[in-house]
Amino acid sequence: MCGKRDVYEFTYGGPERGPRPAEAEPAADPDPAAGSDPGAAAEAHFRWAQFRMNRLEPHEEWWHHGAGCGVWFSTWRDPATNRETRPGGGDAGENEASGGDPS
Repeated sequence: MCGKRDVYEFTYGGPERGPRPAEAEPAADPDPAAGSDPGAAAEAHFRWAQFRMNRLEPHEEWWHHGAGCGVWFSTWRDPATNRETRPGGGDAGENEASGGDPS
């Protein structure tokens, strides 16, 4: 990306949560025999959008380099140490999310 940068150039975008569930579209004439439940789809979308897990183990996160190249990227970080890590744990080198190059 842009090389080593100050942590204050980056904005935390939240944890990687997987694909967004399909939003429920209200049917003009719902057919209960079709097996689709718009209420279940709406509940799944609500839970995806509103609930977050605060895990104390390494996990994938989104970051934005808004004060530089403007790119969105994901990286793994261990919130217990605030260090960038590899998927599943293990130090990714000398980079730290709190001051090093988070890429």
